[in-house]
Amino acid sequence: MSFRETVKATTSGDRALLVFLVLISFAGIFAVKEALSHANEVSIEVDGRVKFRYPLDIDRSVRVEGDHGGLTVEIKDRQVRVTEASCPKKICERQGWITRGGIVCLPNRISVIVGGPEKNDGRRLDAVTG
Repeated sequence: MSFRETVKATTSGDRALLVFLVLISFAGIFAVKEALSHANEVSIEVDGRVKFRYPLDIDRSVRVEGDHGGLTVEIKDRQVRVTEASCPKKICERQGWITRGGIVCLPNRISVIVGGPEKNDGRRLDAVTG
């Protein structure tokens, strides 16, 4: 069946469903972007425990020690990056600047998470949990 035949075989209900799904997809993109855009702090976790929490609007450099050495985290102009890491592959360094999300150094078991405030029960707000 060719494309033309497929289009001719669709009903108005099929077309309405397609338009609805496309609109929902675009709405989801904007909803996630809005949910992730309110980052105002950086949390640095070692072994799953928060060791440091800093605001994004104050530039600084922080050295964090992990299982196999450590890494240096730089906060500048509301962005975050790992500038130096002692891990062998240095994937965390190559990730570069981020404004939301996270950087993980698996050998050192260090996570750098850019996000908003936590909920009252200690859970972090993100695009999924709201």
